[in-house]
Amino acid sequence: MSDKQPMTLNGKAQLEEELKRLMSVERPENIKAIEEARGHGDLSENADYDAAKERQAFIESRIGDIQAKLANAEVVDPASIQSEKIVFGATVKMLDLDTDNEVTYQIVGEDEADVKNAKVSVFSPIARSMIGKVVGDIIEFHSPKGEKEYEILELQYK
Repeated sequence: MSDKQPMTLNGKAQLEEELKRLMSVERPENIKAIEEARGHGDLSENADYDAAKERQAFIESRIGDIQAKLANAEVVDPASIQSEKIVFGATVKMLDLDTDNEVTYQIVGEDEADVKNAKVSVFSPIARSMIGKVVGDIIEFHSPKGEKEYEILELQYK
């Protein structure tokens, strides 16, 4: 996975915080849980031991995943972008042409995406349809609810 991972400054900070928590809190707690479970005797029938070992595998995998993403991070500060076109980091206000509702989304990295907080992954269909467009353009994309059309009303980098 040598591809660059686009992420905002906030996204990078969140990953660094998760990595710190995994390494300084969860990993040591898990090691203690494994030691305690070992003390309970027969490991072949020890559910606590199995669960702790499974948790250890998850923690180590997530640590490796985060370290790889940070190593390949292409950190973007949206506030420093000067563009008339929509690019990674943009906050875009749009009009849903089916419902006349206004929606606003920021295009962020994969790990930062959170639709409930109006953050969409740069790899999502809606973000891919927005990239390169300007205010006034109409975008079309396929969503889980079918074909959608939006008019781009406003573009900000903040």
